[in-house]
Amino acid sequence: MNERTPRHSRRRLIAAAALATGVLTGVAACSPGPSADSSSAGGTKTSGPVSKDPAKAGKVTLTEWDQNTDPGTDASTDALNKAFMKKYPNVTIKRVSRSFSDLKTTLKLALSSSNPPDVVQANQGYPDMGAFVKARLLQPVDRYAKAYGWNSAYPSQLLDLNRFTSDGKTWKTGNLYGVSQTGEIVGVYYNKAKLKSLGLSVPTTLGSFEKALAKSKASGLQPLSYGDADKSPGIHIFGVVQAATAGKTAVRKLVFNEGGAKWTDPGTLKAASTLRGWADKGYLGSGFNGQSKDQAVASFAKGKSLFLVDGTWQAAVLAPKMKKNVGFTALSPAAGQPPLTQGGEGLAWSVTSKSKHPDVAAAYINFLVDHNGMKVSGAHGNLPALPPAEYKPTPGTVDADVLTQWKGVSEKDGLLPYLDYTTPTFYDTLTAAVQELTAGHLSPKAFTSTLQSDYSSFQSSR
Repeated sequence: MNERTPRHSRRRLIAAAALATGVLTGVAACSPGPSADSSSAGGTKTSGPVSKDPAKAGKVTLTEWDQNTDPGTDASTDALNKAFMKKYPNVTIKRVSRSFSDLKTTLKLALSSSNPPDVVQANQGYPDMGAFVKARLLQPVDRYAKAYGWNSAYPSQLLDLNRFTSDGKTWKTGNLYGVSQTGEIVGVYYNKAKLKSLGLSVPTTLGSFEKALAKSKASGLQPLSYGDADKSPGIHIFGVVQAATAGKTAVRKLVFNEGGAKWTDPGTLKAASTLRGWADKGYLGSGFNGQSKDQAVASFAKGKSLFLVDGTWQAAVLAPKMKKNVGFTALSPAAGQPPLTQGGEGLAWSVTSKSKHPDVAAAYINFLVDHNGMKVSGAHGNLPALPPAEYKPTPGTVDADVLTQWKGVSEKDGLLPYLDYTTPTFYDTLTAAVQELTAGHLSPKAFTSTLQSDYSSFQSSR
């Protein structure tokens, strides 16, 4: 999501939840080819020969929209854009970079305009990518996947996250609508020195994390830096708790719309009660719904709290400020069990239906996601979706922790999809409900009923 940071039923494979070792090693895995459902998007040519040489395209201005506002992703995108223009002087890249929340509210309008961007980062799932596909604002990139070898470079579990049927109704099957550059998981950042001063070890379970929160509060140290004015942080912190209380099977059934689970079930209700308890006990601080996520990150970086619950995309923000005093971990439901958390891949780089230069747009995307693109991304503190063999962060750094936790979660089938993927309206429903829950305006039971109502409406409309 970027946040995200970054979701429904791909062939009913466990989508983001089953990012096998191929993700970590770059080992090729077979992915389904273009489906029979490969209709043209908005009249745009989506089949035929592909020109892989932008130099032959003449003078081109390529407009791209991204949400890479965090230092690491911002720096790597800037560096790769400059390198692409140096390699192809005939191409000028016009970059528009907005925060995740701003992108969600403005991108559809931009795509629907008379002069839309050529390349955009589209958030997976029904709320964004599904809606864009349904409105024929994105074009299938299956022919480019074949031309550039994305089908073999990416494991099918990652590719399928960016698939939709052309009517936008079924996720994780059908045509491919983009590829992603980064991998990501949500976890717990901790201040090593403060953890040691409290006589605490690195929490590895939800239970040990809660004990650390309580001890931190009792000592006078703010337990968590948290700011939910941007809304997306609420998805992440609730998702971390729900993963441990509801378990991976239930979460996957809910988000992938597979049936057999409800948002009012005991596991999710317990997650809501737990998060509400954290707010009531002061673990989240004061005024958190009016504080931005950037303010929360800055507060943690300054040593004003013990923990920060956020995604791996924040590693590039924290490392320069905290050096080796910051660590990162993912939580397990209980001791002896593998960690479970939200994660998968960053937003997909997609070609818009109205792009006048789709071949150049696809070449640009390939430039971002090929071996060098992944290498540049990693060099700027990001977690590459396909880490090159030479990507070996310095031991003792947060980047090394991130890679270790990414491997531990993904190799043990612990990756769960982001909750906002659930329905076309779930992002708005969930983010507003989390704010109401933590503010004390919604009871845990009313919170889960609100989510279930959205979920049931979507189920009945399918």
